[in-house]
Amino acid sequence: MRMQWDAFLSAVQERGEYPSRREADRAARVVLALLGAHLVGTERAELAARLPETCALVLLNPLPAAEPLAPERFVRATAAWIDGATEETAKWDVGAVLSVVADAADEDLMRRVLLQLPPGYDMLFGRPGMTEEAEPEDARTRPEEARPGRTRPEEARPEDTRRLQETRAEGA
Repeated sequence: MRMQWDAFLSAVQERGEYPSRREADRAARVVLALLGAHLVGTERAELAARLPETCALVLLNPLPAAEPLAPERFVRATAAWIDGATEETAKWDVGAVLSVVADAADEDLMRRVLLQLPPGYDMLFGRPGMTEEAEPEDARTRPEEARPGRTRPEEARPEDTRRLQETRAEGA
């Protein structure tokens, strides 16, 4: 069932603690336009069908993206598109909008959406760990068959974590 515009905007305004609907509307349009650039096919169409028509149009006519953005870069891109935003306020904007989007989608659709996005978006949608839950049981229990780049938390070594953080810092 399609969510109504007033309900969507009210939820974004409440979660983002925006003083006006205008600010909630601005955040929603920017975040949805950036998200739309990262989704394709059935998942984007199904997600658009669950959102208010105004949001669906923004999601289906996205801002151009040359490459999929890691969650941190998605937040930075949001900050760049919103006048006066910082990375911290953009993180707040992204969380407010994407958590309402996640509420509009069912669990299966959210899993499929998250599988199209780089790792870490589950946190932006307010659904931590959702993509790990979607992995087949044997991929979680047998590390040699796990998806490339995935490490179970109990197998992570401090030097791996440090190396990953340094790599992320260099790419920023």
